Amino acid sequence: MIEAYLIHLLILICIYVILAVSLQLAMGFTGLLNLGHVAFFAVGAYTSALLAMAGFPYWVCLVAAGLVGCLFGLVLSIPTNKLSGDYLALATMGFSFVVYAVALNWTDVTRGPLGIPGIPRPEFFGFVLSDNFSFLVFSLIVTAVSVAVIWRLASSPFGRVLGAIRDNELAARVLGKNAFKMKSVSLGVSAFFAGIAGSLYAHYITFIDPSSFTLLAVIPIIAIVIIGGLASIPGTIAAAVVLVLLPEPLRFIGFESSVVGPMRQILYALILLLILLYKPKGFLGKVKLE
Repeated sequence: MIEAYLIHLLILICIYVILAVSLQLAMGFTGLLNLGHVAFFAVGAYTSALLAMAGFPYWVCLVAAGLVGCLFGLVLSIPTNKLSGDYLALATMGFSFVVYAVALNWTDVTRGPLGIPGIPRPEFFGFVLSDNFSFLVFSLIVTAVSVAVIWRLASSPFGRVLGAIRDNELAARVLGKNAFKMKSVSLGVSAFFAGIAGSLYAHYITFIDPSSFTLLAVIPIIAIVIIGGLASIPGTIAAAVVLVLLPEPLRFIGFESSVVGPMRQILYALILLLILLYKPKGFLGKVKLE
């Protein structure tokens, strides 16, 4: 029983690591205050689920989830090109509301509030990842590849240009860097891996509905990014582990399930507030959140 519970937590950690590290690319390395990351997560989950229910093999569903998420990220970068700071945050937040509204009301495709049940588990060469341990192994592989790709991008000349745009976009433009293109690529790659995380989530839970992708769902993701430290991938991974495990003792104290969820959100918000007040760079961050 305990072993199954720990495996469940490890799978959730994998999903949150991919979500947080991908957001780190846009927020920490590029300086884009994106509050719509959960929308890419939702797009990936619905894309993968719908294709799987239509009979497509899982590798097609996984790649499509990332590509459709990337497409949405590139589309979002166009109207938000000249926005920054609070204005960008509001625009991306509005985008997440739009995606949520579409998922809730486009009942012919998403089944609206009824959700999509019976999403099949991943299958490779006739082997179905029906048990959680095999799904954990697969999740660890996807997480390792995702983190390695983002880490390589962040440490490459491309990543250094993103850092320059984050610190002083005007100076980067003066030096001949195409800031719009770089920010668009950053947001697109970030959205791609959020879509990958959405696919993992959909095929692990085997049921999705719009309530899983509300604005509240972005709070723990942003908390992980800020607490771990902006532009710090190791800090983000450590924070993901801590924040996923930290609220779990609430389940054993005796609170009702209807209380555990709100208390989890309160705990995330409280930790985030304390970090912003007393350690603005996070635990391993390289820049302050401005």
